[in-house]
Amino acid sequence: QVQLVESGGGLVQPGGSLRLSCTASGSVFSIKAMGWHRRAPGKQRELVAVITSGGGTNYADSVKGRFSISRDKAKNTVYLQMNSLKPEDTAVYYCYAASTRADWGQGTQVTVSS
Repeated sequence: QVQLVESGGGLVQPGGSLRLSCTASGSVFSIKAMGWHRRAPGKQRELVAVITSGGGTNYADSVKGRFSISRDKAKNTVYLQMNSLKPEDTAVYYCYAASTRADWGQGTQVTVSS
């Protein structure tokens, strides 16, 4: 089992930036991919970005060119750099780790508002 701790959410104005962090512990050797989902009020959860153990990345169309996912293997940490934020990016962002199962973080709120 993998435990995930997220940080970095908050309130930001449209056009601003935030960086989310997610640190994994436990059975980190079994992780095949890590990434972020988000759930906006009244909407279904959606994939935002993912990075595989090989370094491959994938993004939702809605965030391509604005968000960037990266990792620090030594720290077992994945980052989501979010630039040019829009009000529609407002959501709870959840980190996940895919191994033999999917483990989830507790979620961090991102609010984009003036």
